[in-house]
Amino acid sequence: MKLALAGLLATVCLHATTYYVTVAGLGGEADYEQRFEGWAKDIDRTLKSSADAGSVITLYGRDATRARVQAALGQVAAKSHADDALVLMLIGHGSYDGQDYKINLPGPDLTGGEIAALLDHVPAKRQLVVNMTSASGASMEALERPGRAVITATKSGYEKNATVFARYWVAALTDPAADTDKNGVISALEAFHYAEQKTGSYYDTEKRLATEHPMLEDTGKGTATRTPGPENGEGLLASAFPLLRIDKTDAVANSPEKRTLLAKKEQLESQIDELKYKKASLAEDDYKKQLTDLLLQLARLQAEIDK
Repeated sequence: MKLALAGLLATVCLHATTYYVTVAGLGGEADYEQRFEGWAKDIDRTLKSSADAGSVITLYGRDATRARVQAALGQVAAKSHADDALVLMLIGHGSYDGQDYKINLPGPDLTGGEIAALLDHVPAKRQLVVNMTSASGASMEALERPGRAVITATKSGYEKNATVFARYWVAALTDPAADTDKNGVISALEAFHYAEQKTGSYYDTEKRLATEHPMLEDTGKGTATRTPGPENGEGLLASAFPLLRIDKTDAVANSPEKRTLLAKKEQLESQIDELKYKKASLAEDDYKKQLTDLLLQLARLQAEIDK
């Protein structure tokens, strides 16, 4: 019964407008700046090849200020209706002081409570928040409410290392393998499963202790979990939330050349991660030389992807 309901909801929801707001905050270091901006651009390009370009707002770099985020969500609040949907995706570094979660932005930051207040003013009843920042688990309590699916890259505010979940969430938007039921639509739940599994595999492959544990909550009852399903009642809303139609993203999903570039980008990002992990064992000049070379390769590759 639940699966039938999810399918029906997905079909109905496709006829409404989905508004997408993507925010990539401060990187703090050159490699993170490039990655955060690159992921935001990847999301922007993919969404615009699938959805109405007028419903996509992407902020990154110095444009991703508190004021601009507030303006973007205010714009959605002014345009959207109850039958519409909103997807807010947050990329970057987050912090948690034991009381408040904040996403790091140029100038004043935004707290989880402030983000929730902005979302509460949006008429669209179906909402999805994907917080991919470090310490994002601390935002769950403020963001969750009935009718809103919330995904975080970490299980708490104390998982403060930079996350890789964002990399695999971006990949889920272009990889046909994420569409597990093969209906041409990637749901929020399918994207979560894809990115969560890829994140776990990353730490297993690198033989590292996982410093992030992605979570999902979509009942508004504060029962976030890594394994949504009938057993815990989580995941129904996310399964019925169509994120995008992958069969319409011709520029990415159906382009072998573009997919090859994206795969190379993922490899370079993994090499940068590995280098940072080995930093303590390398001479400073050697580390800087290797990092600079990888960042230049990544910048050239991103330029090719952006064409």
